Amino acid sequence: MKTLMLDFDGVLHPSSGGQFFSRLPLLETALSGYECDIVISSSWRHHHSLQDLLEHFPASLRRSVVGTTGPPHIGKWPRYQECLNYCKTNCVRDWRALDDSFLEFPNPCKELILCNPNTGIDAKQLIALKQWLMHD
Repeated sequence: MKTLMLDFDGVLHPSSGGQFFSRLPLLETALSGYECDIVISSSWRHHHSLQDLLEHFPASLRRSVVGTTGPPHIGKWPRYQECLNYCKTNCVRDWRALDDSFLEFPNPCKELILCNPNTGIDAKQLIALKQWLMHD
């Protein structure tokens, strides 16, 4: 099973303001027809319950959300380490992270689909996501 580690700020909406989750319909369309678990890696997980976070997702995506990456990692490449910890604990082998913070991942990082924090997810990331989803 493919697993998508999902950030919110700078991915599902611009990090500098604008309508929260305004880019979520793009992700919903991209994931339509594919089996892919979603794990919330966003820092929102520290301030909101999973149930509260699920309220932002349409029903078609809500059923794909299987959890959050858990406690924060202090140290080098924190988001990457959080994703690795989740993968190790949950036997995940095939994953990608949709994130806007390149500093939280090693460079290069084949698992990172990097978003522009000023726009959030757009055509470039949707193409990369679809390419990953289509291949075994």
